[in-house]
Amino acid sequence: MLRLSKYLSPYRWSILFSVIFVFLQSLFNLYLPTLMSDIVDTGIVKGDIAYILKMGLYMLLVTLLAGLFTVLSNYLASRVATGFGRDVRNKMFAHVETFSLKEFDQVGTASLITRSTNDIAQIEQVYMMILKLMIMAPLMCIGGIIMAVYKDARLSLVLVVTIPVLVISILLVAKKGMPLFKVIQKKMDKLNLVLREGLTGIRVIRAFNRGQDEIERFDEANRDMTATAIRVNKIMASLMPLMMFIMNVSTVAIVWFGGLRIDQGGMEVGDLMAFIQYAMQIMFSLIMGSMMFIMIPRGQASAVRINEVLAIEPDIKEDGQTASTSLNEKTGVIAFKDVTYRYPGAEKPALEHVSFTARPGETTAIIGGTGAGKSTLLNLIPRFFLMQPAEAS
Repeated sequence: MLRLSKYLSPYRWSILFSVIFVFLQSLFNLYLPTLMSDIVDTGIVKGDIAYILKMGLYMLLVTLLAGLFTVLSNYLASRVATGFGRDVRNKMFAHVETFSLKEFDQVGTASLITRSTNDIAQIEQVYMMILKLMIMAPLMCIGGIIMAVYKDARLSLVLVVTIPVLVISILLVAKKGMPLFKVIQKKMDKLNLVLREGLTGIRVIRAFNRGQDEIERFDEANRDMTATAIRVNKIMASLMPLMMFIMNVSTVAIVWFGGLRIDQGGMEVGDLMAFIQYAMQIMFSLIMGSMMFIMIPRGQASAVRINEVLAIEPDIKEDGQTASTSLNEKTGVIAFKDVTYRYPGAEKPALEHVSFTARPGETTAIIGGTGAGKSTLLNLIPRFFLMQPAEAS
């Protein structure tokens, strides 16, 4: 996806402000548990109603500011991602318009449709997630760990056990599910191919009464893609219950050992409540990181497919002289001199030593049996295929 990141340059200011707002949002979210701890330890324990109201209003203000920064960062992230998708689609469509039939056959029309729509949409979602979560997740994780250690270093040993278990679980699930995302994109290409053939050839299908066969063919491709999607979703769906189980076990452990610390006088009740909140923030930041692990490889697979299309160099390149003559002017001569043309990978040439001249005002008939090369010859005239300069004039 790094090669496609150049299309983000027009939105660098939006990206910068989005990152700043995410940073401020994370700071305010990290500050809230400390305020709650002060309300419990100072206000509730001592029965100071004025202090509770004062800190409660302060806590409400911090929450509103965090919500405002969340809305602004999400708006900017969505604007950047959708603008990026629009620019890449325009670039890709303009590039595909320069292809000859050889390049279309190389990639496939159905695959080009998938790459121009679904693949670009996948990358849009990834960049949106990066702007929303890639900055927030590390900040919340690192900040949560610092604040948890600050509240009680000994109780933080629970996190030393919990975090590695959670990270290993995420990596194991991701390793099993990531390869299937690329498979889904290829099967979507196949589904688009079957659908496109069914629509473009509808007259032939009805003429030969092959409608039911085409329905079964589409159903087979649809079921194949659905089965793969269900399989990968089952794998990824197991991630959330697993993480919630680990989080709940961690919470029980924190409450248990925190209660012992309070009983020994080494910790206040408010500090324990704040510690639980910081632990939850750490866990949720890891969950957000796991979502990135899911989205980035899928976006990377789509980016590779898009870069493959953008990297194709068309055989036929405009020199600026082709459109110099008006279509209404009846000038020019089409002359083939000993033309031989072979399709890529073909054993024999489709045309071999063909010579003729078509002059203005004359009728030129091209006659031959099936497979003689009539369509190939006609496709060479408007330059749907590349012909070397020495072969025609």
